[in-house]
Parts: sequence; C-alpha cells; structure tokens
Amino acid sequence: MKAAKFEYQRAVTAKEALAVLKNTDGSVKAMGGSQSLGPMLNLRLARPAKVIDVSGVNEWRQVAAEGLKIRIGAAVTHTDIEDGVFPELRGHMLQEVAGRIAYRAVRNRGTIGGSIAHADPAADWVLATSALAAELELSSAAGTRRVRMPEFMLGAYAVDLQPEELITAVIVPARTAQTRWGYYKFCRKTGEFAEASCAAYFEPSTQTARIVVGALGGAPQLLAELSAQVAKGGLAAADEQAIGQALAAVAPEKTAADRRLYITVIQRCLQQALGE
Repeated sequence: MKAAKFEYQRAVTAKEALAVLKNTDGSVKAMGGSQSLGPMLNLRLARPAKVIDVSGVNEWRQVAAEGLKIRIGAAVTHTDIEDGVFPELRGHMLQEVAGRIAYRAVRNRGTIGGSIAHADPAADWVLATSALAAELELSSAAGTRRVRMPEFMLGAYAVDLQPEELITAVIVPARTAQTRWGYYKFCRKTGEFAEASCAAYFEPSTQTARIVVGALGGAPQLLAELSAQVAKGGLAAADEQAIGQALAAVAPEKTAADRRLYITVIQRCLQQALGE
C-alpha cells in the first residue's frame, strides 16, 4: 500500500521545525529517520496533512557532556552511537545497545528520539533509557520542559508529548569506573523485536540500582525491590524465586512459559552486569 497524499517539508533549523508544529491540531507529523513513521504512512495508519522532516536539523544531531550527564540530540542515529562517532558515548551502555537494534540499514536511518517517541513496548531505546532513568527534553515554540523517561511512556505507543512538541534531546548519566550494566533480549531471529528483554544499571557513586523488564505489551517496568536486593547482596540475591516474585508483581498475567522466558532474560542480564 502507498501513503495517502501529504505535504512534505524538510526543516533546516530547530526554530523552523518548531514553528511548523506551532498551534497544530495533530495534522502535522515530525519525521526523523522514517523507520517508524514511514511504515505507518504506507499502511495508512497515519494520515497527516503535512510531514516535517527534522533529520537534518544540526542542533539535534549533536552530543555533549553536561557535568555528570550526556546530552544526546534526538536526531542522532543508532549508527552514530554504535560506531562511537561521539567520544562521550564510547564504552557507554547505549553504544552496546545501539549495535543490537534491528539491522544495519535500519540503524543507519533510525534516530534515538524518533524511536522513543514511537514508544513500541518491545523497542530497545525505551527499555535502555528507562533503566538509565533518562530525562527527555521536550521542545515547542513556546519553550522547553524535561520529563523523566519512566514517566514519559504512558503505555504502548502512548507518551506524554503534546502535538506541538518534539523530543529534542535525551539526557543520560555518564559512565564512570564503577558503572555496571547489562542488557539482554530474546528474539525469534536476529533483528526482530524482542519477545522478552531486560536492562540493568548499577551506579554505586549515586546509589542507583535499576532492573527493568521490557516487551511486556506496555511501558517497561522497574523491579524496584529486586533492584535494591541485588544492589545490596549481589547476584546471590537474584535467585530464581526472588526474580519470579518480582516478575509476578509487574506482569501477573504471564503464562508459565512466558515467565520462564523472562526469568532467564533477567538472569542473563544480571550475569552481564555483575558476573565475573
């Protein structure tokens, strides 16, 4: 199927892009790498009157250190992160995650901001940034606000983003010598969306411990009690019973087979993060 007719405009500056979205009633859609919006247009699941292409906005294609955090422009591609184009992200958790997203052709065009805004429950970036408790910079012609990723994604394909707003940056903690993290997912075949996934992030310097499961059909879920137990007792605190109880609290509807899949994903994720 082909997309319904729409007007196309390529933005050169951030000011231009936000001006187009000003006072929109939802008839204008922003497009980054087109890896999410493109198929929706072709299937006519989205029928905007106008598409504003923001992939070439230079302000949103930069990465910079901000103290103990890193500011990633929303139009930075998965490949930019995977290939270590920006020194600030070399060796970071996000570099490893980027290299596991879909296929290289998708990574060449897909953007971190576009993926998060699309909010697919099984997507890699929504899980990884939830584990990092990332902040999202949301901008409109009227100004800018910041929202933490765990509060931004409300459910499957549902986010706290107004029609006139765009994600313009993703702010994540910088890597330190003490940082420990893990990321593991099960896919039916390489490149597909995850059937079950888990991300873990431990930063002793800030007393941060977050074990988050994804591909649940909605927003990623933090296993708060298990995170605290593992931060205190290490891998020994993450036995199968403890993991099973934590999983049951956030996904009680899962079948026995699904629970086994998730328990294994969590175990392997934690082994990556804290194993020898």
